[in-house]
Amino acid sequence: QVHFVESGGGLVQPGGSLRLSCAASGAILDGYTIGWFHQAPGKEREGVACLSTSDSRTFYAAFVKGRFTISGDDAKTTAHLQMNSLRPDDTATYYCAVAPSVFKLCIIGEYDYWGQGTQVTVSS
Repeated sequence: QVHFVESGGGLVQPGGSLRLSCAASGAILDGYTIGWFHQAPGKEREGVACLSTSDSRTFYAAFVKGRFTISGDDAKTTAHLQMNSLRPDDTATYYCAVAPSVFKLCIIGEYDYWGQGTQVTVSS
């Protein structure tokens, strides 16, 4: 009943920017926790940036601090991940995930609903 569709991925040169979006269907992102996770081939999925819309808490992985920003829109139907100063090691499939409530902001097991993922490739 809750579905999410990611968009905005693609091929970008190092130092470039992308803006990922996660559109919600069947749910309004009011009070939900939103997470962006990524997974590179052969690597574990890991948290990138997460946001609690109920209390505005955020988490950013150390490797994206100062470069990425997570946000939700005013209509509370879409989440975004603004990615600046992209590096080749940001290359991965990025997944949007949402949970009605969590105890830890960016732990995979806390999230109930996942999108299909969008590919981000950073290469010259």
